[in-house]
Amino acid sequence: MKKLLKIYLQKPELAGIVLLAVLIGLFQVRSQMIFLSAENIRGVLGVLPEVGLVAIGVTLLMICGEFDLSVGSVFALTPMSITLLMNAGVPFWPAFFIGLVVAACVGLANGLITLVFNIPSFITTLGMLFIVRSLTVVLSGGFPPNLPIERMPAELFVSFIGPEGLFRASFLWFIAIGAAAAFLLSATNLGNWMKATGGFLEASISSGVPARRVKLFSFVLCSVLAGFAGLIQVLRLGAALPSIGDGLELQAVAAAVIGGTALSGGIGNVLGAVVGALLIRVIDNGLVLTQVDANWFKFAVGSLTIFAVVANAWMRRTARHLKVQL
Repeated sequence: MKKLLKIYLQKPELAGIVLLAVLIGLFQVRSQMIFLSAENIRGVLGVLPEVGLVAIGVTLLMICGEFDLSVGSVFALTPMSITLLMNAGVPFWPAFFIGLVVAACVGLANGLITLVFNIPSFITTLGMLFIVRSLTVVLSGGFPPNLPIERMPAELFVSFIGPEGLFRASFLWFIAIGAAAAFLLSATNLGNWMKATGGFLEASISSGVPARRVKLFSFVLCSVLAGFAGLIQVLRLGAALPSIGDGLELQAVAAAVIGGTALSGGIGNVLGAVVGALLIRVIDNGLVLTQVDANWFKFAVGSLTIFAVVANAWMRRTARHLKVQL
């Protein structure tokens, strides 16, 4: 028991990996061996980066002890900004960087409002969710603008690559960004500061950690990743819909929690976010293949999130109790 607790506390994402393996096996059998076919894997991995990138950003911010519920709205605003700029005659790459700056500004605003006025980031970003979504709809006039796909290097982001076109280019972006985020969190001073800020705020400040700047950086990074993920989805769909990303913020938080990220901050890792995002996509796809009513998807994700939080809390309480007995 003690050995299992030690392993779990050191690697909380392992529980998600075990559950992922169980679900894959279950869906493979229930779908008459279709789930692990090349065509279905292509479909699952093709959309994984869009929620996975948002989940990585949300996870890093949660490790800092903060939340961002506006990522779903930023997911829509960034590609909408890029599309409108290109329709105004701006080339793709300048429009792309301006779009990411727009996303960064939203994250910066979230961080400044939260830190300067000392209010919960949950409230700040909940308000920003509505503000940014409304702004996106107003800018678009409520209808998707013409997407100048012929002037956009879509092949760099969403074209099929690999053996038999198994992956989209977005999957390589996802792997590269995930690896960079994992390196930042585990092998840099900034990563240590993020964990310290989320887990031991007062102690970290006393030790000279620039906690406010660390949190601001995490807010900005979270928004930028959400905006980039939104662009990937727009290029895949071929339309800049003002409604995309609706509810994505909750899926991202669920993915982070399922992957072992603590709601109180200080605990979590990028692999856990990836596992959580993959679990959500596997559940979504598996329910369809096994001909289960798709309306059960949110039920399944919600139940899994609650179970993950309860399990994490119980395991940590048990671990503390064992330490006291020793």
